[in-house]
Amino acid sequence: MKKTGAVSKQKSTVTFQNLYTWNAVLAVVHSLQGAIILLLSTTKVFPVQTSYLTLDPLASEFAGNPVLASATRHLFDVNLTVLVAAFFFMSAVAHALAATVYRRRYEADLTNKINRVRWFEYALSASTMMVAIAVLSGVVELSLLLTIFALDVVMSLLGLAMESYNQGKAKPNRLVSIIGSIAGMVPWLVFVIYIWGANVYGNGYLPAFVYGIYVSMFVLFSAFAVNMFLQYRRVGNWKDYLYGERMYMLLSLIAKTVLAWQVFAGTLRP
Repeated sequence: MKKTGAVSKQKSTVTFQNLYTWNAVLAVVHSLQGAIILLLSTTKVFPVQTSYLTLDPLASEFAGNPVLASATRHLFDVNLTVLVAAFFFMSAVAHALAATVYRRRYEADLTNKINRVRWFEYALSASTMMVAIAVLSGVVELSLLLTIFALDVVMSLLGLAMESYNQGKAKPNRLVSIIGSIAGMVPWLVFVIYIWGANVYGNGYLPAFVYGIYVSMFVLFSAFAVNMFLQYRRVGNWKDYLYGERMYMLLSLIAKTVLAWQVFAGTLRP
C-alpha cells in the first residue's frame, strides 16, 4: 500500500496548473530568444537554386542532334537569422495557445493521452530547424530543402497518429512510430552524404560548429523518441502522461536553444 501511495504522490507533482505555468513561461522564453536573435544577429543569407534539364547548344551542334544537359539557376536567398528566429516564434505561439484560448481543449486532450498542439508545432518548428541545419551543410537545391522539410513534417504528424491510433489500448502498436523514425532518418542521411562529398570531392572543410550541431541535434532529437518510448512503456515517472508532456516541453526548449546559439556563435554573431 505504501508503494501505491508513493506512486500517487509522485503523479500529483505534474498537474494541469503546473503545465499552464510551463506553457505561459515558455511562451515568453521562446519569444524573448527569437527577438534577441533578430536584434543581435548579423544578416547571413544562403542561396537557394533549382536544377533543370536544358538544351546544350554547343554539344548539340557537335553531335548533330539535340543534347540535353543539367543546369542550375539561382532562385532566391534565405536569411538564416529569420529561420532561427522563426522556430522560436512558432513554439511561442503554440505555448501561448495552450495557455490561453486553447487551454480547455489542450487539457482535455492530455486527459486522453494526446497533444495535438505539440505535434502540429513540431511539424513546423522542427522542420524549420532541419532546414536551417541543411543550409549550413551546403544544401542549396530547393527540391531537396522541401523534401527535408516535408519528411520532418511527416515524422511529426506520425507522432500525432501514434497517439491517436493507440488511445485506450493497453498494448500500443508501434508501427506508426517506426515509420516516422524512418522518415526522420532520411534528412540525416542527406547530411552524411554532404559530409562525404565535402571530404571526397571538396577540400573536406566544414566549420567545427556545424559538426557540433550534427552531434547535439541528433542526440536531442533522439531524446524525443526515447521520451515517447518511456511514455508508452510506462517506465517510472513516465507512468504519468503529464510527466512525459513536461519532458517534451523541456526537450523542445533545450533543442531550440542549443541549435540557435550554436548557429549564432558560429555564423550569426557580429
